Amino acid sequence: MTKKYFPNKWKAYKKAPSKFFQPIAFDEFMDWKISGYEIPHEVSCIIREENALTGKVKEYVYKTDLGAKRKIKKIMDGGTSGITVCSVDNIHYIKPLYENDYDDEEEEEPDAVG
Repeated sequence: MTKKYFPNKWKAYKKAPSKFFQPIAFDEFMDWKISGYEIPHEVSCIIREENALTGKVKEYVYKTDLGAKRKIKKIMDGGTSGITVCSVDNIHYIKPLYENDYDDEEEEEPDAVG
């Protein structure tokens, strides 16, 4: 089974003359593209997995919620990666939970009563 390739159009942009592009101030660009991100309508969500042990980052794009939910569950079952899920409406971060994170929740020993 081969993965479907989502083509980008960088060659068309490279060939376009500079007069087609209007200059924009850096602050305006940041507000427009970073603060006002847009996900195409055909994309359900984008999942970014950051492995806490290796530091490697992988990104996945899903067209359906079901496929995304399966991937999130698979990553969470691994337990070593933080996940950022970006949809049209929200951005969520789920951090990995290590066994030593449970130590804080264990019962504390009562003070000695004498």
